[in-house]
Amino acid sequence: MKLKMKWALMTMIFTIATVLTGCEPLLVLDPKGPQAKTQADDIMLSIWLMSGIVIVVLAILVFVLIKYRASNQSKDYEPPHIEGSPIVEAICIGIPILIVIFLSIVSVKSNYEVEATPAGYEDQEPLIIYASSSNWKWHFSYPEEDIETVNYLYIPEDRAIEFKLYSYGPITSFWIPQLGGQKYAMADMVTTLHLAADTQGEFVGRNANFSGAGFAENTFEVTAMSQADYDDWVKEVHETAKPLTEEKFEELLEPGHLGRSTYTGTHLEFSPAPNHDHGSTETDAEESEHENHESTNTDEESSHAHH
Repeated sequence: MKLKMKWALMTMIFTIATVLTGCEPLLVLDPKGPQAKTQADDIMLSIWLMSGIVIVVLAILVFVLIKYRASNQSKDYEPPHIEGSPIVEAICIGIPILIVIFLSIVSVKSNYEVEATPAGYEDQEPLIIYASSSNWKWHFSYPEEDIETVNYLYIPEDRAIEFKLYSYGPITSFWIPQLGGQKYAMADMVTTLHLAADTQGEFVGRNANFSGAGFAENTFEVTAMSQADYDDWVKEVHETAKPLTEEKFEELLEPGHLGRSTYTGTHLEFSPAPNHDHGSTETDAEESEHENHESTNTDEESSHAHH
């Protein structure tokens, strides 16, 4: 019986070791940007803290089991009657409270960091990209470059990226694990996500929120490149890509999976993003309100002229 248990244990250890040998590092623990680095540090801090707690608790358990085992006591041993220990109770209640307070402070601090412009990029103008989802694809609009891509994203290295997220279908979640955490994209509002890549490379992005039958393949590719290569790509797109028409965009919105495609112009011209921008700065809101006010005045003047 003991021999069988020994072989079963060895087999289990060998299987686990073999499986783990082929595992790639977790993407969330392989950050390629400041936002992802902050989140990876928080994850590792939590893991080490919890590991320390487990080790201490198990060590105390082993100590108690060995020291106070029945065979280690005299036959006539009678345990004393104890009502309670203020010291033990203070430790059991106080330590968890301190741990929760510590992790709360760390979490709040990191949340403020990842919701703001990435550290070190505050003095530069961010590249704004509208990322909209549909069943089951991603549309990336570059207003500054007047370009739109489907299911792939090119970004310059060492530049802050400000994503404006929304959806043309069910709620989705925009996530590039090596650059930062996920954020929801919804149909009636825009959410803002700040990211940056501090190294060149190719990364995987996906929809992290179940959105129907094609959810598993609702992915996209991200390539971070030098500013010079990015400028060359923009120039090449304007020389070779076809313009995005309203008819073509309506076709792209039809449910289904597509490969990569590139267009000049963006769908924002005929199908703008929702007006409500959750996460925009006060200045952005004021500018938007000012633009809406000017647009209203223009429409009124046009109406009067027509009459």
